[in-house]
Amino acid sequence: MNATGTHQRIRPLWGCDVLPYVYRVTKYDPTDRDQHGHYSGSEPAISDHGPVEAACLQAVAAFAEDTCVDRLAIREPQIGGFAHFGWEPPVDGYGPAGLFPAGFTGFHDGALVPIAVGLELVRAMLRDSGAWCRLETEGVFAVHVGGDQDLYVGSSHPCEAALARTRSLGLFPERLNASPYDFAPDDLLHEQRPADGDFWARLRWTVSAHRATFLEETYAANASRWHRLTRDNIEAVRARLTPRARLAVWPDLLTDVDAAVASLPEEGLVEILREDQTGRITSTVADDTRFEAVTSEIAGACAAGVVSLATDERHPLFTAVLPDSDGVLRARWQTEPTPSDRDWAFLKTLRRGQVVTGTVTTIAGFGVTFVDIGGFTAMINIPELSWRPINHPSDVVSVGRQITAEVLDVDMVWERVPLSLRAVQEDPWPQVAQRIGQVVTGPVTKIVPFGVFVRIEDREDGFEGLVHTSELDESTGDTVEVGDALTVKIIDVDLARRRITLSRTQARRPRHEGDHRS
Repeated sequence: MNATGTHQRIRPLWGCDVLPYVYRVTKYDPTDRDQHGHYSGSEPAISDHGPVEAACLQAVAAFAEDTCVDRLAIREPQIGGFAHFGWEPPVDGYGPAGLFPAGFTGFHDGALVPIAVGLELVRAMLRDSGAWCRLETEGVFAVHVGGDQDLYVGSSHPCEAALARTRSLGLFPERLNASPYDFAPDDLLHEQRPADGDFWARLRWTVSAHRATFLEETYAANASRWHRLTRDNIEAVRARLTPRARLAVWPDLLTDVDAAVASLPEEGLVEILREDQTGRITSTVADDTRFEAVTSEIAGACAAGVVSLATDERHPLFTAVLPDSDGVLRARWQTEPTPSDRDWAFLKTLRRGQVVTGTVTTIAGFGVTFVDIGGFTAMINIPELSWRPINHPSDVVSVGRQITAEVLDVDMVWERVPLSLRAVQEDPWPQVAQRIGQVVTGPVTKIVPFGVFVRIEDREDGFEGLVHTSELDESTGDTVEVGDALTVKIIDVDLARRRITLSRTQARRPRHEGDHRS
């Protein structure tokens, strides 16, 4: 039985080395176990608070000494008792609350404790008196407490002296391949989003846009705090968060308390949040049998909200896990990915300059083309559709068409990816530059206050150049209208600004060999 009460053997899968020597240390005689490993003797499945419990702690200390370990890291802590361990009321002077000067805030993932504190945590777990966690030194040592008072000790050394000491204490050490309580992630393929600089930048933008002002901090597997965020307090809240906590960003609480009450489901387990006049946020976990009592309690709240505890009904905007102070994400637990988190994971696979293939999904009225590139919607602005002038995106693409484009940027804060279709096409402008000096005849396409534009290629999307007003001789009746054919000379092609300068007067001079019309 594992820490969540599920009968299964969990193998270590979290990218860390399996300890070569693993022992189950138990008070039960192996001869009293059946072929499935179930104990059938008369030993109670709860701690005796006496010599057997003391022997278990001495055995753990002996293994730690044999492995030369003097500190242990708390991993994946959980607060509260587990009935399947043989839960019993806490005993004064024991339990995790008294082990940390600042209370449970010190009981967090990654916290390093001396062996003496680690042994008291083992005692608390044997008594099921308020907490459970894994105690480990990465790649070297591990202690897990299982149901029925079983201990699972892993070491990088065979620990012959500790084995002898354990037997002398009246306990039974058994060699195993692995501890059934080794950590295994929920999803091996899931890339966990860290609460890094991009996360906080997106959170600040989200708060500024008034789309969310609510942060859930899960500091133990089954314990959380809630924080209202404003533009002014984000950094202060961030500084108070428990190391390696899981974070979830939620829409704001409802100031209409009646509307919050109306959002309660007909049945199920939910967390009901309320904010009082001082800004203090508290929560209550309740099922439908307690809804009436809880709703009466929040009647005087200034804001309230309801969050389902069912995984498939929880819909935060985005989530993350706090990395360590050096920026490395060492916490092994995961958050349930939201659509935004999945977008983040996909964006992490992209890089500027990468060529991607996608399907055009929408051509917006304002000219932007949206493209599905593997479940994420990227965008192409009109200038990036073609090197040549176009009137509308539909001149180049159509909905349902598969295209290949280049990634111009990957914005992790706004979660946007602009693409360029023209970047994967040959740039025709260098060829246009080679035509400087040519005289061509083309139609006038547009008249502006400072001149007229003339198309210099015989195609609908041909390039256009500008004939400045000073090049038009009105005194000789040189008036021009759209559609008129005009003979001009290409005198300059600015590749940087993508501009073509034409001359009407120079085109009237005697033509040289090599000049030709479009």
